Parts: sequence; structure tokens; C-alpha cells
Amino acid sequence: RWLQQLAKIDVLVLDDWGIGNLDAATRADLLEVIDDRVGQRATIIAHQLPIEHWHAWLGDPTVADAILDRLLQSCRRFSLDGRVCRILCKRTIHRRRKPAYP
Repeated sequence: RWLQQLAKIDVLVLDDWGIGNLDAATRADLLEVIDDRVGQRATIIAHQLPIEHWHAWLGDPTVADAILDRLLQSCRRFSLDGRVCRILCKRTIHRRRKPAYP
């Protein structure tokens, strides 16, 4: 049921793609969700892992081929360069904080 809900979301964002390992069940679930969404709904993948390493990261070559074929067949790629926003935002917030006790 949860996988069906993911398949029906208008825009699915997969953040931190490529971090951690995938077991066989997770790969199968990912393939199912991607397969249900392809050509129907938007999927955004945010990653630091270069695309040429995705196949190895996904693991099982057959499942990796199927997932990447569906993801990359009609994708639009955007590369963002620059400083990490989390670091910049953290510094800004830290500077703006006032001490609790003067």
C-alpha cells in the first residue's frame, strides 16, 4: 500500500540518492515505484554520486539496468555548482542568534 501511495504522488523527491547500500527488497521496491511512475508523474533525484556510478551503487545488474532505463529515458538533468547551502544557512542562523541571557 505504501508503494502504491508513492507511485501516485505528483512529484516524488528522492534526496541523497546513492547514500547507503540497497538490499534486494529495497531494489525491488524502488523498481516497482519507478516503473509505476515512468511517463506518468515527475520524479526528482537529488544526488552527489555521479551518474556513471549509479549502476554499481544499485547493485544487481539486471535490476539496475531496469531502474536506470526507466529513469534516464526521458530525464532532464540540472547540475548545480556552488557552496553547500546547509553550511551557509547554519552560519547565518548562528550569527543571528542572541544569547538567552545577556
